[in-house]
Amino acid sequence: MKKKVSLGFKLPAGMKPPEAFELVSSEGADDPAAYLAHLEDSQVEGIVTGMGRRFDVSLISKLPARIKIIATASVGFDHIDVKAAAARGIAVTNTPDVLTDATADMTMLLILNVSRRMREYLELMKEGWGKSLGFEGMLGFDPAGKYLGIVGMGRIGQAVAARARAFGINIAYHNRHRLPPEKEGDAHYFSSLEEMLPHCKILSLNAPATAETKELLNKRTIALLPKGAIVVNVARGDLINEEDLIEALANGHLGGAGLDVFKNEPHFNRRLAEFPNVFLTPHAASATVETRTGIAKRAFENVARVLSGEAPRDLVQAP
Repeated sequence: MKKKVSLGFKLPAGMKPPEAFELVSSEGADDPAAYLAHLEDSQVEGIVTGMGRRFDVSLISKLPARIKIIATASVGFDHIDVKAAAARGIAVTNTPDVLTDATADMTMLLILNVSRRMREYLELMKEGWGKSLGFEGMLGFDPAGKYLGIVGMGRIGQAVAARARAFGINIAYHNRHRLPPEKEGDAHYFSSLEEMLPHCKILSLNAPATAETKELLNKRTIALLPKGAIVVNVARGDLINEEDLIEALANGHLGGAGLDVFKNEPHFNRRLAEFPNVFLTPHAASATVETRTGIAKRAFENVARVLSGEAPRDLVQAP
C-alpha cells in the first residue's frame, strides 16, 4: 500500500503525480481545525505545502504523530517554525536552486518595466493614446551604465547580476560575506548597506526574511538612495517598511518601484497601486510551467526520501 501525502495546491497542467505515494488534497481545509482533521482523517505521513499556510508552534504541536516531513514548495521557509518541527522530529525541507532563473528573470522584468515606465505607457494605450508625447514626454532612463545594488548575493542575487551585466549595468552588492573572486567578478562589494545605497540608481532586494533583514529598507535607508532611484523586491515583503516606501514615492524621492512580494499576502497596501511609477505582480516570480513543475518535483523528492528512511536533499536547519 502506498503511503499518503497531503498536498496543499494543484499541480501544473500536464504534470503527473508521483508514483511513490498517494496524494491527498488539503484544499478547502483552510482553518487550523479543518486542516488538522484532514491530516488525521487521511492518515498522511508527509505534507507538501505552499507558502499560504503558516505552520506555527501551535499548529505543529497538534500535528498527528505519524507526520514525518513538511516539504514547502518554495525557497523561503519563514512560514514554518523549524525549531518547533525539529522538536517533534519532523523534517522541514525547501526547494532551492529550482526557481533561481525564473526569479532572476522577474527581477529584470521589474527593473526594465519601472525604468522604462511601461505601466504608464500601457495605461496611455488603454486610454486610446491619441496625442503625441512630444520629444521630451514620458521619458524613462537607461539602466546601462547605472549601478544596480543587490542586497543578498546568493544564488538568485548572482543570477540577477549575470543578467544585469548583459544590459551593461554596473553591479554593487551587500552580503553577509564577500563572494570569492571567481564569483564576484567585476561587482563592487560593500560590507555596509549604508555605504552602498548612495551609489545605487537601482536597488534589488534578494535577501531572505530574517530578524536582521526585517524592514531593512525604511525611511532612514531610503533617504540614502539618490533621488529618482528605483527599488525592486522579489524576496520577501518584510524587507520593506511599506509606509516609508509609500512616503518616498509620494514625495518624489524614489523614482519608482517594482514589487512582487508584500507584507500581508495575498492582501497588500492598495495605495501602492495608485502610483503610476509602481509596477506590481502577485508573488509570481516562479510562475512558469517549467519552474513550478520543477519545484513540485523537488518537494516530492524530499518527501520520498524521508518516507523511505533516507536523509532529504534539502533539509532546513533550525536557526
